[in-house]
Amino acid sequence: MPQEPNPLEDFRQALAAGMRALGRRPEFELSYTADRPACHGDQARIPQPSRKLTPEQAAEARGWADSFALRTRLHDPRAHARVEVAPGLPREMLNAAEQARIEAIGGREMAGVAQNLRRMLDTRMKTDPIARAHTPDEVPMATAIGLVVRERLTGEAIPESARNAVDMVRGRLEESAGAHLDDLLETAGDQARFAEAFKRVLHDLGLADDPDAPEEEEQADEQQEEEDESQGDEEGEDSAESQAAQQAVEGRSEEQQGDGEEGESSEVEVDSDLSADAEPGEEGDEGMMPWRPNLPDAKLPPDFAYRAYTLEYDEVVTAEELCDAEELTRLRGYLDQQLISLQGAVTKLANRLQRRLMAQQNRSWDFDQEEGLLDPARLTRVIVQPEHALSYKVERDTDFRDTVVTLLIDNSGSMRGRPISIAAISADIMARTLERCGVKTEILGFTTRAWKGGQSREKWLAKGRPPKPGRLNDLRHIVYKQADAPWRRARRNLGLMMREGLLKENIDGEALLWAHSRLIARTEDRRILMVISDGAPVDDSTLSVNSGNYLERHLRQVIGWIEQKSPVELIAIGIGHDVTRYYRRAVTIMDAEQLGGAMVDQLAGLFDEGKSKP
Repeated sequence: MPQEPNPLEDFRQALAAGMRALGRRPEFELSYTADRPACHGDQARIPQPSRKLTPEQAAEARGWADSFALRTRLHDPRAHARVEVAPGLPREMLNAAEQARIEAIGGREMAGVAQNLRRMLDTRMKTDPIARAHTPDEVPMATAIGLVVRERLTGEAIPESARNAVDMVRGRLEESAGAHLDDLLETAGDQARFAEAFKRVLHDLGLADDPDAPEEEEQADEQQEEEDESQGDEEGEDSAESQAAQQAVEGRSEEQQGDGEEGESSEVEVDSDLSADAEPGEEGDEGMMPWRPNLPDAKLPPDFAYRAYTLEYDEVVTAEELCDAEELTRLRGYLDQQLISLQGAVTKLANRLQRRLMAQQNRSWDFDQEEGLLDPARLTRVIVQPEHALSYKVERDTDFRDTVVTLLIDNSGSMRGRPISIAAISADIMARTLERCGVKTEILGFTTRAWKGGQSREKWLAKGRPPKPGRLNDLRHIVYKQADAPWRRARRNLGLMMREGLLKENIDGEALLWAHSRLIARTEDRRILMVISDGAPVDDSTLSVNSGNYLERHLRQVIGWIEQKSPVELIAIGIGHDVTRYYRRAVTIMDAEQLGGAMVDQLAGLFDEGKSKP
């Protein structure tokens, strides 16, 4: 009996094939979601069309697929990372302009692609913060500059939902940078030239140094040479030789430091782009990942005070409260099936950790006791001298056994896909291993209840938008496994991380304080907090009405306080993002598959030290 035609399934297959062809990547896999569209590596998720498959829905789905495909084909993340632009708003604006360039080229080559991208942009702008802006100060400048650049490159009008907001800032943009905005069209076909041209736009707006001016370091070197020459004439040959030697050492040091900084910025931006898992305009600008600020401590104001607009809608929940038992079982099965190949490798690492820990604890025994565990090594005495009493041994209480470990896992949207899967299975195996060794383990997660603010933002809007509201989103802190709960009871809970729609935004500072407060309440002598994250805190609602690094400053404050004042030992693992600028004890991995090994190495290193934080 012939099967009935299924237009929706035919559409899906055609769209997947078209995306692979447009992106020139045969391994692309396309799936559908009711949550936010995202692209992570070769995995792309776009909005789920209804069974009716209206023309509007079909065009929107095509637009997302085309955008992801074009970005894969036309964007070089390594070259993008090497562009010398300051973090924060300048980097966000460069990201937005680059995405506009990518989509402009694709639309210029294919009229159908242009139409799909236009429909997708119209839909996205209706929910973007730019549609809610009532004053110039509320306009997200990165989004606005992206739309203005798109207008320059394509000649298409700004979407109606964002037009009023762009008009509020257009005068300033045109007056300051109009000429250099016009120059972008000539360089659109070359990513490197386009980035250099856009740096002139940033300079016009006061957000970057003049790219045509001599480098400050060269000027400083020339000035230093002149000073050295004059000083050498006055002080004599010996002094000149001493200064020359010192300059040579300083020069090598600066060169090494410069190389290191360049390498760090390259790693951060490259992996942000490669692992992009955000809806353009929500977590990032025009398809790029959100800015992950990494400012040095010296740039943080000493009088910074963090606050939350309201705590009314925050929640601390267990996995069972968010998901019924049947679904948790199904999600855990999906997690196990997805990571069959990886689980063996991580298990080997866990076994290595177990052997090291067991070797430490097995050394501390008191022998010839009247009660305890039977000592088989002394049973021969009973045979030789039957009247001799049995000999027992008792294991000593050691600092090693009196330990609790908390694994705090970033549950933000940028972790979606393979990173969160590997984090879940690695935490699961670590908890099982440590339990065998007598070390209690707690597994926690942190995210937000909603995108773009939730009920906290609604309350703020109802109160007339008071200025500087502070944190403006609803926190969701999740307890996957309590420290005193056995691993077998909590194993299923970790499947919750696979649930569609769970992973949203991340406010790391308050999550650290929450996990720290739980550890401080424990009675163990040694308390270890391991943070697993893929970047700095990002919450669109909070950052749209506060300073651009508001959450990042609070995170630095919290980390500094824990590391300097608290008895809790804090370590961190960054996935694809350098966290060593935040945490004193940290490691960065550039591939999520390295996570299991990094966790083992960090924990083993702590236990090898054999002493607690004073």
